[in-house]
Amino acid sequence: MKLYVVLSFNEDEMDNVYVGEDEEKALSLTPSDFDNCDALFVEIWENGEKIDDYRLQ
Repeated sequence: MKLYVVLSFNEDEMDNVYVGEDEEKALSLTPSDFDNCDALFVEIWENGEKIDDYRLQ
């Protein structure tokens, strides 16, 4: 089972904005979906280990 963690970044902080198993939902998010978001990154976890991470937009 893969778990997708989407992180929102701005000048001052980082927030988890989505954590779940729905790949389509995680990868469809954009910075405009959130207030004060400069960039989104996704981490992909499987069996308790991070297997990938990259910038969404």
